[in-house]
Amino acid sequence: MVYHVQFPGLGLEFTLDRVALSIGGFNIYWYGVIIAAGMLLALLYAFRNAVDFGIDSDRLVDVVAIGTVMAIVCARVYYVAMAPFEYDSIWEMIDIRLGGIAIYGAVIGAFVFGGLAAKWRKIPLLPLFDLVALGFLIGQGIGRWGNFVNQEAFGTNTTLPWGMYSEGTEAYLRSVQVTLPEGMTIDPTLPVHPTFLYESIWCLVGFVVLALYVKHRRFHGQIFLLYAIWYGLGRFWIEGLRTDALLIGNTGLRASQIVAFVSVVAAFLLLVAGLRHSAGKPLMVTLAVSDIAKQDKAGSRFTADALPARAPHGEFVAATQAMNARLAALDLDMPEIEELEDPEPEMQPGAGEPAAGEPAPEETAGTPAPEREEAADESE
Repeated sequence: MVYHVQFPGLGLEFTLDRVALSIGGFNIYWYGVIIAAGMLLALLYAFRNAVDFGIDSDRLVDVVAIGTVMAIVCARVYYVAMAPFEYDSIWEMIDIRLGGIAIYGAVIGAFVFGGLAAKWRKIPLLPLFDLVALGFLIGQGIGRWGNFVNQEAFGTNTTLPWGMYSEGTEAYLRSVQVTLPEGMTIDPTLPVHPTFLYESIWCLVGFVVLALYVKHRRFHGQIFLLYAIWYGLGRFWIEGLRTDALLIGNTGLRASQIVAFVSVVAAFLLLVAGLRHSAGKPLMVTLAVSDIAKQDKAGSRFTADALPARAPHGEFVAATQAMNARLAALDLDMPEIEELEDPEPEMQPGAGEPAAGEPAPEETAGTPAPEREEAADESE
């Protein structure tokens, strides 16, 4: 389908074809291509900066693979669960080429299953969450442009210069029961809020802010909590503008607003507790060990190094390489040398006993001076 998208207040107009290319009659849509591009940029950032969080990039591959797959699955499950009876077949339920995934479902799936994978691969959990949160802001900021191509995730009418109109927005608003705030009406022929753009800008600004702050974090998990607060605040506001919000059954409650509110409150309370607990303590990052099996075998003969979180990226790279080289050079076949305490000197036989004819030291020392003089007079 081709859309003619207009921004009348800006004098801009675009023609958008939802299909990027066709292979043997199978269409590949821009929606999927853009989301994949966002994920790729997020992964590039994560793998480059993993060392700064004490995370081994090789083991991170497994965690990312599991987290990514389950994020997509959970995003679709979350979306379908809000209206499961609108689909005619299982194929329609799992087909995401035309859209229909929920970001909060992806976030929940990625963190839950990615966290389980991290435990399996022995990756520190809270530093991983900090790193992934930054990657999510990149992916969400880029991925929202897939909604633009699909002409979805837009809001109510607006007179702002960047108001958007297309035959897609008009057709949707005419054909479905939209979820509008109480007392508000909408005209399908007028421009609407491009809420996909709002969320894209909100996420990218959040990424810049947190990326600049990351070296000043006070405790592990702080960046993740700040992400939950930042994204939750933005999503709560933006969701209130949207006309296609997912509702919880027939309650009229917007699912994303409820999730956003709960996440913001919970993250704020945990953030305050974390800042109080870490007050006056510099955050140290344990460097990533590449050979976990050898580290376990080495036992007390090898201890991983640590750097302050404020250390520059280059210092983390150099120190991590040097530490892993030290571990690689460690010969586990050599017996471990234990330091022995100096033994007490052995007493020689007869040592400390008075020689024949000599008075015992304690007797001489214990005899008062006048008595010694009297004894001398009598002997004369």
